[in-house]
Amino acid sequence: MKKITIAIDGYSSCGKSTMAKDLAREIGYIYIDTGAMYRAVTLYALRQGYFNSDGTVKTDELEHNMEKIHISFKLVSGIPKTYLNNELVEYDIRTLEVSSHVSPIAAIPFVRKALVAQQQAMGKDKGIVMDGRDIGTTVFPEAELKIFVTAKSSIRAQRRFEELKEKGMPADFDAIKKNVEERDYIDTHREVSPLRKADDAIELDNSMMTISEQKQWLMDKYHNIIKTK
Repeated sequence: MKKITIAIDGYSSCGKSTMAKDLAREIGYIYIDTGAMYRAVTLYALRQGYFNSDGTVKTDELEHNMEKIHISFKLVSGIPKTYLNNELVEYDIRTLEVSSHVSPIAAIPFVRKALVAQQQAMGKDKGIVMDGRDIGTTVFPEAELKIFVTAKSSIRAQRRFEELKEKGMPADFDAIKKNVEERDYIDTHREVSPLRKADDAIELDNSMMTISEQKQWLMDKYHNIIKTK
């Protein structure tokens, strides 16, 4: 069966990663979490002190050290995990501190250029499911299946809140909701590769859907595309 490229874009905390991971596992594709890549760069910048007191980024210092940032994914017990310079950082990149700083990092042109190049290299042989903000518009505009996921900000904040609590991490609903809405604004208004629905993407509002319903919906869309290839 011919392999395709599947691009899943959408707002933060929409469950894109869960959908993408499940689909990749079901159909035997490689899953790549591009959001984790931007989070890893953010973590690096936080650790190195590349943020000013007002939250802006010390871009000169970050650009000078971008070549020192190496991001990879490895399967741990069958689950893809994020590594920053060979250090497992899956837990560290999911904190609210990183979430609160990732959008300014993701808006920097040289960061996007570097990570997009890595993402395109990862998916050059197809057979991948990649989720993020600009996969269907910038990274793989020729992707055979493009999905754009959205949901109400309050529902996304609640999902994020519950996820953090389950992991035993600090969680404040109001702070999370504020962060979600701020990220929405930054992601949709940035100059380079802003978050938007590709013209040929299929939109999914999963506000009132269960994970199993989303999974079935996505599988149906995949099988419909495969039939035409």
